[in-house]
Amino acid sequence: MDGPLVFRNSPLTVLFAIAFVVCATPVALTVPGMAVLYLIPIGLVAWVLRVRTTVDQDSIVARGALRTRRVAWADVTALHLRTRSRVSAVLSSGSELPLPAVHTRDLPLLAMASGGRLPDPNPTPDAPSTTSQPAAPAPPEE
Repeated sequence: MDGPLVFRNSPLTVLFAIAFVVCATPVALTVPGMAVLYLIPIGLVAWVLRVRTTVDQDSIVARGALRTRRVAWADVTALHLRTRSRVSAVLSSGSELPLPAVHTRDLPLLAMASGGRLPDPNPTPDAPSTTSQPAAPAPPEE
């Protein structure tokens, strides 16, 4: 891996913010005081651009809307799969660090970026299968 791996929210969310501006403009311009509706898409765009998780060989940086936290890989003991396919890092202190924009589908990338500190959840293709096959029926005795 050449540089840090960055997990971000989808930039398509910005299109939603633009559509909200277009739809809210008639109300914002005709009803007094409703120009505050424009704060919603501004906040959404700021959130999309700020929130991310950056992973490199040495550490994980979880950047939330208001706070940034850097944790060394030595402090990470496990991963916790939370609701809605979200992932948290379980720290040696017992606390959890939510990893923004990291989903369960990103676990193989996260394992690769960890430099072998986390196991890859996908089996290797040359590993023997652990699924059991039904036994072949015994030939009838004569």
